[in-house]
Amino acid sequence: MFMNAAEREQPPSSARTADPRTQDRSAFARLNDLLAPIAPGKTPINCAVGEPQHPVPAFAGPVFAKHIADLGRYPANKGTELFRKSVAGWLGRRFDLPRPIDPETEVLVLNGTREGLFLAALAAARNAAPRAGKPAILVPNPCYGAYSAGTSAAHGETVYMPATAASGFLPDLGSLDDSLLARTIAFYIASPANPQGSVASRDYLARLIGLARKHDFMVFSDECYSEIYFGEKPAGILEVAGPDYANAIAFNSLSKRSNLPGLRVGFTAGDRAFLARFLEYRNNSAPQVPMPAQAVAAAALDDESHVIENRNAYERKFDLADQIVGDRYGYKRPPGGFFLWLDVSAQGGSVKAAERLWREAGVRVLPGEYASFTESDGSNPGRDYIRVAMVHDNATTAEALHRLVAVLG
Repeated sequence: MFMNAAEREQPPSSARTADPRTQDRSAFARLNDLLAPIAPGKTPINCAVGEPQHPVPAFAGPVFAKHIADLGRYPANKGTELFRKSVAGWLGRRFDLPRPIDPETEVLVLNGTREGLFLAALAAARNAAPRAGKPAILVPNPCYGAYSAGTSAAHGETVYMPATAASGFLPDLGSLDDSLLARTIAFYIASPANPQGSVASRDYLARLIGLARKHDFMVFSDECYSEIYFGEKPAGILEVAGPDYANAIAFNSLSKRSNLPGLRVGFTAGDRAFLARFLEYRNNSAPQVPMPAQAVAAAALDDESHVIENRNAYERKFDLADQIVGDRYGYKRPPGGFFLWLDVSAQGGSVKAAERLWREAGVRVLPGEYASFTESDGSNPGRDYIRVAMVHDNATTAEALHRLVAVLG
């Protein structure tokens, strides 16, 4: 798989390797420890967790019940034909693809995208061609923890790429030198990004695929927030990958799009050669997805009315943020996602702001420092930010934002 840690090379200043021990503790476990000794100042409102609170689609229960007998059978690990065809059909309707996705060879079901994003790093490590130097996996910073957890489990080198305001809250592709890219085996990108809501343009994604082809690494594109946007539809990695979809793997789920986080159904699609190897690995390392759950997911992918309603509901909550937060804390409505990423450097940074909001307002937010990784030079791109999840109903959202402004000023 990977070479030993003694062979690690020093990455460039714009992409640094963090202490792997900091990868093992989840952001929410750290937040629990931080706030446990503090009594909330008001009735608690939890804006820390990105768990959708909108209603489950009405069709979910009846569809699950219709397929209940299938709980008595082992499902195929690749997914049911019904589900895979629904994924392929939805991808073709949603994105400007160079050709239709083949549901037989270019789609796999997942137990939510966390599983797939985690295992993808291990599959990349097992199948990568030899590299001149320590093989690396590149990860945006801040990022979803599954990216770096997978790399850590594969005994790899996670190279963090700061995604700050200076680079539009996306990794700066121009800062990555050829010596690092030559030993890169995978590159994680999220668009819309969690937590900043930044969206990668089609040109950005095309440039990334160009680098992947030149240096022979995989692009793992986390597109779980693709259907929560305000304005132009976000592009997807498969749109720019060419008719063979080489080097491109897209991940998506029903959690955010369809308010089904507890269903635990996601999918991956793209490069058929990689997915064939990924399926072989997954056959021995991951459980199958229950067929009734896949039937619900297929029904959700075949219906857009609930998705439009869902997106409109988030837009109304950002209207509230526009009114209540205004131009404080560097706030601007993000192009996608359902988080506020607020600059609280003037309030003492993310940890102090989170403590104060809980103590004085009962509002639970995630310190950006916990959503990011501290790099080898001690810097942390989330240290001055808090993440606020806009997942509650309008009244609760407005109350949380009013409290936040009253406390932070």
